[in-house]
Amino acid sequence: MDNSMNIEDARAFFSADRFATDNGMTLDERDERHATCSLMLSPRHCNAYGGVMGGAIFTLADFAFAALTNDRDRKTVAQQVSINYLSAPKGGRLIATAHYRKDGRSSCVVNVDVVDDTGRDVAQFVGTGFKFPAPMTGASNALQGNAATP
Repeated sequence: MDNSMNIEDARAFFSADRFATDNGMTLDERDERHATCSLMLSPRHCNAYGGVMGGAIFTLADFAFAALTNDRDRKTVAQQVSINYLSAPKGGRLIATAHYRKDGRSSCVVNVDVVDDTGRDVAQFVGTGFKFPAPMTGASNALQGNAATP
């Protein structure tokens, strides 16, 4: 996979992920092997008991998965994910760090660790992604009989 986006380009690209960004999630770091996203917690992230809603934690982990595995030139979608909630957050900020466990030609396995700003383990997310084939361009289109007609 071509992870050619620098952090500024990645932030611009993922600003279109409206569910994550409208809920306060940010892309903090990204390179070829890891991505880190975070969320400043507020009352809108709480459930009826006053704890952080599991869906907010899941969305942050999923956003980190997406930030790591996607590029403008190669799209990856989740095929299967699981999350284990380990502890209730005690801090005011959640941090999700995604790392490849396997980065293959057509699939990947990504581990995402979610902690709070006190260092408390909050959740562990494991995602398997399917990588769509890279788009063909130029000569490769013509070889496949897909050349654009004038």
